[in-house]
Amino acid sequence: MSIVKRNNLVFPSLMNEIFKPDWFGGMENVATSTPAVNIKDNEKSFDLELIVPGRKKEDFNIEVDNELLTISSEVKTEEEVKDENYTRREFKFTSFQRAFTLPESIDVDAIKADYVDGVLKVELPKKEEALPKPKRLIELK
Repeated sequence: MSIVKRNNLVFPSLMNEIFKPDWFGGMENVATSTPAVNIKDNEKSFDLELIVPGRKKEDFNIEVDNELLTISSEVKTEEEVKDENYTRREFKFTSFQRAFTLPESIDVDAIKADYVDGVLKVELPKKEEALPKPKRLIELK
């Protein structure tokens, strides 16, 4: 809110209040944040972790197509409040989509995902040929 001073008095600028994008409400119910992702490179897999609280397992869509992993979610909620003189309906829509190009070393048929306590975990197992080879001792002749 901007402040306008007149005769040493402070008044909010009425024009700024009227033309605020959410003056009638509604903008506060649009959430478009994309969750950050942690990627861990383990010996046998890559592990992705996304912090996405307040969702259910059914809210997620995880796809692999042509070595592209896409994780998306879409949640719609509706609330209606009726009182003597008014009715208020609130709609809330949140969604995100993240896409990752998978290296050829990933076994796409063995990818696993789980959602527990607001954390979506996706395990991307490495193919057998991409795993580190154990050290071997070469005997002298």
